[in-house]
This record gives sequence, C-alpha cells and structure tokens, in this order.
Amino acid sequence: MAKIQINGRKITLKQNFSVIDVLKKYKLNKKKVAIELNGKILPQNQYNSKKLNHNDKIEIVQFIGGG
Repeated sequence: MAKIQINGRKITLKQNFSVIDVLKKYKLNKKKVAIELNGKILPQNQYNSKKLNHNDKIEIVQFIGGG
C-alpha cells in the first residue's frame, strides 16, 4: 500500500497505482485536468505509465467552462 496526498487529502492506494488509475477512481476526464506531481507538471502522455509511490503529492486541477 502507498499513502499519498491528493489535493491536500491523504489517501491509501494499492501498489502500482498509476496517475490514470487515480483519474478513473475519481471519474475525471484526463483531457479536462492538469496534474502536478511532487511540485512538477506531469505531461498528459505520462499519465498511464507514471506509477505513484509512498508520500507522493498530487494536485489535480479541473478545467471548467464558463462565461
């Protein structure tokens, strides 16, 4: 198990959980979010391959349309 922090909230995940797995868990569209992992923007093409480790910190920002 890995304990990570998402948007300031601590959660526990299974080993080998990827960023895309987190997005699926929270039903977020990868085309409508930006991910910061440990203080660095993660390119969208790495969402599938980037595995999360113990003590990782993720910030997820959703794009919302409006006027």
